[in-house]
Amino acid sequence: MYAEIALAAYIIDMLIGELPLIPHPVVIMGKVISVYEKLFYKDSVIRGALLTVLLVSATFLTVHLFSLFFRNNLLILSVAASTTLASNMLFRSVREIITSPEKIKYLVSRDTENLPVSEIYKAAVETYAENLSDGVIAPLFYLTLFGLEGAFVYKAINTLDSMIGYRTQKYEKFGKTAALLDDAVNFIPARITALIICLLFLSFKSCRTLVSQAKGHASPNAGYPIAAMGLALKIKLGGDTSYHGKIKHKPFFGSGRKHITAIDVMHTLSLKPKLDFLIITLLASACFFQNSNFSLSFSDKLPADGKYNFPRSSQKSENKYDKLK
Repeated sequence: MYAEIALAAYIIDMLIGELPLIPHPVVIMGKVISVYEKLFYKDSVIRGALLTVLLVSATFLTVHLFSLFFRNNLLILSVAASTTLASNMLFRSVREIITSPEKIKYLVSRDTENLPVSEIYKAAVETYAENLSDGVIAPLFYLTLFGLEGAFVYKAINTLDSMIGYRTQKYEKFGKTAALLDDAVNFIPARITALIICLLFLSFKSCRTLVSQAKGHASPNAGYPIAAMGLALKIKLGGDTSYHGKIKHKPFFGSGRKHITAIDVMHTLSLKPKLDFLIITLLASACFFQNSNFSLSFSDKLPADGKYNFPRSSQKSENKYDKLK
């Protein structure tokens, strides 16, 4: 496990957010995807799969070499890892919608012109719930288990899905591999996110209907955090939504009021300090037990007097060296 890097990275993101003067990895990945698409796009599953393999492989190799070079520098590794987390940015972006509702167009892909204020606030709540999984829990999950490589490979897959993983005439085939891979890597994190939402809002009864509601979403994963948030806040999310001038019929997620207010958005954002405390506590505990186990395993190898006795062969080689001197 890489609990120390994950803990430090989360604290850096919590306190600072996006780092100034440092190109964001997602922006770089996005440019690579755009260049490939411009040069090699074809309405083909193979062309899209090739893009996915190339970007994921290049990301893994680059980050692996970076990790090896700075393997003894926890600060640099943690700063790099923090760029895969978006807890701070997500919180600020959604909070801004309360005072500037028109900025919702920067957060969602649905049609936002002439959107009622209640629908804007609903989109903000859904955005926070869904991106809590994609932007926080999922990268942190892979960072903790697989280190820097795991977090960046996840971000590469997620960026591919956000750019080409659409069921449109242009991307139905080209983005198919990226979309399926994104579904796979988000399977566990999305469900963990839903459970965290229920836990931190003390909405344990929500777990009974969470799964059945989540299955109604077109995505195998996005429905879980959205349904959990709706059930926890006792509001209805989802419903018919306009995309590119066409109405997409979606079920409701949650239970209670359809009319969403700024107070509901504020209630949604109240999750963050609780989440910060939970994650820091869990990662700090993991660091403690990890270090404790290392200390115990090392002490078990020491003799009773606490001194390490070198093997006889080593002693002989040292004696020969002494004679040579």
